[in-house]
Amino acid sequence: MMPSQDGLSTTGDNLLQPPDQARGSTRNRMRQSSPARKLGMTRRQKDRRDFKENENPEEKEKRHKEQELKPLYKELLYTIIHKLGKPASAEVFTDNQLHQYIREAFSMAEDEHQSLTDRVQNTEPPVYCLMATVKEAKGILGKDVSGFSDPYCLLTILEDEKESKTRRSRPKPRKAVVKDAVSDEEVYTTETKKQTLNPIWNQTFVLEFEETAGASFHMEMWDRDEEVSLAQKLEEIRTNFHGLRRMIKDAKKLKGQDDFLGNIVLRLKDLHCTEDNWYVLEPRTETYPDRGQCHLQLKFTHKERDGTLSAGRSAYVNYCGILQQFVQSHISKQQGSGPWKGDLCGEGQTLLELYATQNDLSPFLQDLAKWVAYSKLYQSLEVDSSLLLQQLTSIEYHWHQQELPYQQKQELGDSLHGFLQYGLCLVAKYRDIFPPTQDANPRLHTLLRILSQICKTRAFQKLNPAQFDLHDEVNDAVHSGTQEWFTIKKGLHQPMTKDLTETVSALSRLIGEVQEDIKHNKDSWNRVFVSAVQVDVFTIVYQKLDSLLAGEVRDTLNQMEGKMEQSLANGLFPLYLSLQAIHKDKAFLQKSVKLLELTNFHEGFREALPYWLNKAFSTTQDRVERAVQVDQLQPLQSGMAPIKHSTSAVDLVACVQPICQLWEQLSWPDPEEAFMLMVKLTEDVCKIVVNYCRILKERVRALSENSDHSSAVNKLCVVVNDLEHLRSVLTRLPQQLNWAGLRERTRHVIGEPQFHNVLPSQLQHAQGVLSREIRSALETVGRKLNSDIETYVRSMSTRRRLPSKSTEDAVVPLMKYLEKELQYMNENLVQENFNSLLTPLWTNSIRTLYQVATQQKQEGGLMVFCQRLQYTLQCLEQCFYAEGNGLPLETLHTDDYKSLKSHLTHNSLNCQQLIEKFLDRKVWEQKVYSGEKYGAVTLIASYRRSDLRLRVEVLNAANLLPMDSNGSSDPFVQLCLEPRHVFPEVEPRTTQIKNCDLNPLFDEAFEFMVSVEQCQAAGACLVVTVLDYDTLRTDDFEGEAFLALRAVPGVGGEPGYQPDPSPAQIRLPLMHPKPNDDSILKLLESRRGEREAQVFVKKRRQREKQSQEEKR
Repeated sequence: MMPSQDGLSTTGDNLLQPPDQARGSTRNRMRQSSPARKLGMTRRQKDRRDFKENENPEEKEKRHKEQELKPLYKELLYTIIHKLGKPASAEVFTDNQLHQYIREAFSMAEDEHQSLTDRVQNTEPPVYCLMATVKEAKGILGKDVSGFSDPYCLLTILEDEKESKTRRSRPKPRKAVVKDAVSDEEVYTTETKKQTLNPIWNQTFVLEFEETAGASFHMEMWDRDEEVSLAQKLEEIRTNFHGLRRMIKDAKKLKGQDDFLGNIVLRLKDLHCTEDNWYVLEPRTETYPDRGQCHLQLKFTHKERDGTLSAGRSAYVNYCGILQQFVQSHISKQQGSGPWKGDLCGEGQTLLELYATQNDLSPFLQDLAKWVAYSKLYQSLEVDSSLLLQQLTSIEYHWHQQELPYQQKQELGDSLHGFLQYGLCLVAKYRDIFPPTQDANPRLHTLLRILSQICKTRAFQKLNPAQFDLHDEVNDAVHSGTQEWFTIKKGLHQPMTKDLTETVSALSRLIGEVQEDIKHNKDSWNRVFVSAVQVDVFTIVYQKLDSLLAGEVRDTLNQMEGKMEQSLANGLFPLYLSLQAIHKDKAFLQKSVKLLELTNFHEGFREALPYWLNKAFSTTQDRVERAVQVDQLQPLQSGMAPIKHSTSAVDLVACVQPICQLWEQLSWPDPEEAFMLMVKLTEDVCKIVVNYCRILKERVRALSENSDHSSAVNKLCVVVNDLEHLRSVLTRLPQQLNWAGLRERTRHVIGEPQFHNVLPSQLQHAQGVLSREIRSALETVGRKLNSDIETYVRSMSTRRRLPSKSTEDAVVPLMKYLEKELQYMNENLVQENFNSLLTPLWTNSIRTLYQVATQQKQEGGLMVFCQRLQYTLQCLEQCFYAEGNGLPLETLHTDDYKSLKSHLTHNSLNCQQLIEKFLDRKVWEQKVYSGEKYGAVTLIASYRRSDLRLRVEVLNAANLLPMDSNGSSDPFVQLCLEPRHVFPEVEPRTTQIKNCDLNPLFDEAFEFMVSVEQCQAAGACLVVTVLDYDTLRTDDFEGEAFLALRAVPGVGGEPGYQPDPSPAQIRLPLMHPKPNDDSILKLLESRRGEREAQVFVKKRRQREKQSQEEKR
């Protein structure tokens, strides 16, 4: 199983030596820190034979065969010749098959085999014996008056002729066979067990015999009867009346005659080498057929075997040698089929069983021999380590059941001691012997379990009383093994020259080896050690390698102090990353440890840090320039899922990504230095972005020089998309660089204002450059569109074309142009840029329409002209809104838009519509007016549909302004239905004059004959005017109020008959109009050719003159 580098001898001359003799010098050489101080040697090593050191290998092999193998071979031949019993295996092998097997196992030639066979046949045969152990019996007959028996057993071996002769000599058939059949010397008797039906003897007898053929083992069980006094018999009768029958039967027997309880007869030729069974006690007659059972252990053994066969070696030593030779032969035949799992062929198992039984080797000695042999073979051949666990379990079991001879105790102690030493050597070299593979990990786990099991066994604790802590020993082995491994790796990776670059490269390779070893310990080996022996090997290895590696790194970096250059810094970067990865693994340490030596390893790389940043920046800058040089400014992909930016935008993102990765790779521990590092990285990214804008503009300029207008616009659109894509990437930069995490780390060393003033300002500057470039490009694209839109609008609004075309036909050229251009822009611009183009385009379109609308003179044809512009505005709104796919309504409905729409709406209305709109506005002003600055008037109004009458009761006025010099007024109220074109035949009504009263009570009712349709018409209202009566002058204006007729009870609702409503009392605050404030009046005033408009304007201007509101 173990490789030859362990330095252990695998030749046959060590097969029969104790473990320490075979490995002592090698063990001490492999592991200097031997735990001999704790284990304590329990057996004195024997002197080895005086072998010649420079002996010829052929002579050495020949002598080994003569001195070691042939004695064992003769023992096996002797065992075959004098074999007894059947083997335990189901398959039975002939003598020829067994001879053939041992010939192959011992590599004996035919002549050697024949010669040895002849010699063995001429030796003295052994004495054949059957070792019989009477263990116990159960359920036997009760022959005494008490219902119990006093059983004892007679054992002997009878040949068939002797048994028949005995039966013929008897006058009549008798139950007994053993008694009187042979002499008393040939009969063995057990102890008598008093008054029991389940006796226990545990007595062993050795019965000799000559041949198995025709011989049988006999065992008879009897109840011993002794003379008893009359008083004792009467007492038994009194206490056990049911024993009376037994008493009568006893009276008929001869005095002192024993009772037959049953017998067992077994033919020797039918027995196995060992038997351990319960046998039924057979009767001689049919009386009481069920006589119980007896537990017997039988084993065929030899006595007086020829001692010259193996030069006086003990049977145990021979058994060890035979077992080891069989296993070696078996493994050599199955090379390449994996570790041996303990299975021998049937011939080998049969021979081992025969030899062990013939020499009366106990199971304990057999298991001990297997342990010794397997533990030796484990060190040189592929043997499944689970076999050792099985043997340790068996030894522990037998240790409590049986006492070992002194010599075997010594051997067991030395074997356990030696294997512990060897196992710890393997543990020290676990990296090489048990690589982190799926096959090797179970073998390492089993080895550690074996070591643990050895230390737990009572045999080891008894035979090695010195204190031994496996946990500490494994720690020491791993520690020393790690030191040795590091030294070897360091030697392998020594620099070939004294050049600093070569030194860095060598150290980087060494760190790579260490990093991989730590990973294997963490992911693979640690689970094995913790599970088997509760040793945290990862922590041990990590701490040791941390110390060793820190020293190497310090030495190397000290050599470079003051000599840093770009090439050296480039070589140090992977070294830094490896050290960082190793240092991060400290998180997996299972217990608190002292401060690690690599904790502040980054400090040694401060000198190289600027070189790393410069390398990343220059490399990225070069890649960006090359990407722009080969960019043809074409969209990457069209179709259902278009990609509208070009190759250089994608390349730029890919080029900038390594800078972000550099931040993650560095993970600089010092917070303040990390902040400065972030500032530098952000600055570099922003520089690259700004430079990209510059060279991209040069690229589009170069490509557009000899191209047509459409191609130039297309390339310009791609540039806009590239910049927009870059802006979106730049927006995500704080997340990519984890500014939030950095803020948490630097909270105690960097103030909040400083943090947010430095980093975001850099990013905002770069985003500002991108935004300006995007706006500049979009302005270039939109400038032509704006010019064309203005041309179409001015052409559409030409006075001479007004009668020739309808409003719809006049707008068609403009809309076709916009549809074509906007569709083109939508296909070639990303949505963000397209929206960015639409917004100024819409704003400019509104401005153009407003200019055209306000430049038109206020004269005939203005209304038709404004109606056309209003329709144009509606079409443009629908075009830019695009059913929700364009600009949102809140963006479209700007203040300029609302002003233009209002202007066009008003100028598109006729005179009557304008008057209606004016009155609606006054009603709205009345509704929202608060306070009674000029007083108030109270009315009761209702409308009866039954007789089409509008009834208005003027109740009073209150808080009127004093208009006369006496500080009072002479008020009256005038009621007028407006607009006049709706109520042409309805005359105004007037109340009586109330002299010198600022709170007059009128209490007058007026009725107007008007239809429901008139009351529901647009702008229909009741204008309530309060005047101060003057005799010589024009009446003074107190105030006015507007009441929408729709608000009068009975006017609203569905057409048709309705019951007369209840009148509603209404209090209306009086208002004064603001002079020259209303745009509708100005528009009506401009329509000088319309009499109705002029009359209405004149009346309103008169009221404005009378108003006490300040002019604006």
